[in-house]
Formats: sequence, structure tokens, C-alpha cells
Amino acid sequence: MSTDNTNDNTADNTAAATANGYPVYPDLIGRTALITGASRGIGAETARALAANGVRVVLAARDKSAVEETAEAIRAAGGSAVGFAADCTEQAELERLRELATEAVGPIDVLGAFVGGGGDPVPIERMDLAQFRSVVDLNLTSTFLAVQTFLPSMIERRRGSIITMASTAGRLPGFAAASYAAAKAGVLMFTRHVAGEVGKHGVRVNCVSPSAIMTESQRERIPADRLPMIVKQFPLGRIGEPVDVAQAALFLASDASSWLTGLTIDVAGGRIMI
Repeated sequence: MSTDNTNDNTADNTAAATANGYPVYPDLIGRTALITGASRGIGAETARALAANGVRVVLAARDKSAVEETAEAIRAAGGSAVGFAADCTEQAELERLRELATEAVGPIDVLGAFVGGGGDPVPIERMDLAQFRSVVDLNLTSTFLAVQTFLPSMIERRRGSIITMASTAGRLPGFAAASYAAAKAGVLMFTRHVAGEVGKHGVRVNCVSPSAIMTESQRERIPADRLPMIVKQFPLGRIGEPVDVAQAALFLASDASSWLTGLTIDVAGGRIMI
């Protein structure tokens, strides 16, 4: 009877993932994931993709109402999700988040450290120290703290997939603030370094590095007349969508990438070719 129920659940989750347009990875069914920066945009889309694959998802972000709304939408679509407010630049809040997440879904199998932002260009001569530190904390320190908080349980269980979030700004100098570019470049190297440390424990650490992604905030900020000029930067002829990044993260979370670690996937429409 138990086997029949498992098969039924697998079929249900596979159908849900297919219906939502996400790739299907049956090995993810029944696993747990925590995504930081999950109230909107790429983080929220990744949470939806994981939930559609049968993953029990914990969402975390500063905006309590937004993260709860996203979790509720996932549940309404048939997924399993809970949301908690947390400032992921604060160690105490991440430790509290770990306790809440473990109580809600059990030990975390997949960590998406996606908190970030602050890339708006500010000339370096006009950037004050507080601004610089704030952007580095939001992007790099938050990644370090999330990994450090959830890694011990993965090491103990000798399994886990950690996915960090960088940016094309960390690959190429461009229009982003220098603080943001430096922080994202730091995320790239941090990912490789940790991957080298923890591979012996069965834990994989990889990175997704998006270029221009049409999130809700970007849609509001980019004037329609600038879009054709932006599109010309990408060999594939379009701006990215959150689902493009979510699908890369989904692959890295699954056993389909079981022999990949320390890797950066540039979700950049061909703008980055390394």
C-alpha cells in the first residue's frame, strides 16, 4: 500500500511540474529546500519550481507580507511552502530561521542563498562607506551567513546542494555599482572555495549568475524605448526571465547535476561565454 501511495504522489507531482512548465526531476520529490530572498523575482520563481517538483519549500525574506503571500500562492497551486521574515545579513536571524525551518520541514537538503540587490550605478567618488558596506553585506555577507548556518546539517548527513547567486556584474565591468560588482565577484570565488572544502562531505556548492532578468522591479524601471538596445547585447535575442534562472537552479538542486560542484552557470543569453 505504501508503494502505491508513493507512485501516486510521484505521478501527481510530475504532472504538477509539467503543467507549470517546469522541468521534472523525480529525485527531488520529498526533499526540503530553503530559499533566501524568496518573496519576489528569481527567488520566488525558484521556490515555485521546486515546489512543483514535490519539494517542501521554506521561503525567507525581509518583507513578511510578500514572503507569506508567495508561500500562500505556492500552497494554492498544490505545493508545500511556508514563509518566514528574516534579515539574512544578521547571524542571529539566520539561526532563528534555521530553527523555524527545521521545525516546519526538517533538515534542509537544498539551500538557495539568493539575497542580493543594490546594483544601481553610483560613481565611486560619490559612494560613501556606509553604502559600500551595505551592498557588500546584502550580497556577499548574506551568502556567507546562509551557507555557514545551514552547512553543518548537510555535512552531518553527508548530502546537500547549495546554490548561490552571483551576477554578470561580477564577471564583467559595466554599469552596476562597483560595490555590487565586487560583492558578486566575491560570491563567485566564495562558491568555488566552499565547494572545494565540502565536496568530501557529499555536499555540492554551485552558483547561478544571471544577466538582465525581467523581474517585477526591472519591468518598472526599464523604459520601453530602451529594451531594443538592451536586447542587442544578447546573442539569443531576448532579455531573461526569472524562470530561466529558476530552471538552472532546479537542475543544480537535483541529482542530474550530482557530479557538478564549484560551477557557475551564466544565465546570460550568451553574453557571457566561458
